[in-house]
Amino acid sequence: MQHTEWIMSSRSTGNGGSCVEARRYNGLIEVRNSKNPGAGSVLFTPEEWDSFLFGAKRGEFDQLLNG
Repeated sequence: MQHTEWIMSSRSTGNGGSCVEARRYNGLIEVRNSKNPGAGSVLFTPEEWDSFLFGAKRGEFDQLLNG
């Protein structure tokens, strides 16, 4: 079982504790809420993660912030 250390988003600090962490886990990308790590995590393939990041950088999910 190979994995890296958890990486917390720099955006997660100073915003009331909405903390998102990610790491590489057995060839996948694992994402969790650092305030409640026991609640589980979500796994993505590297291709899924890349697609998500590409869309996020382009603002494709910004509408979710406005209700």
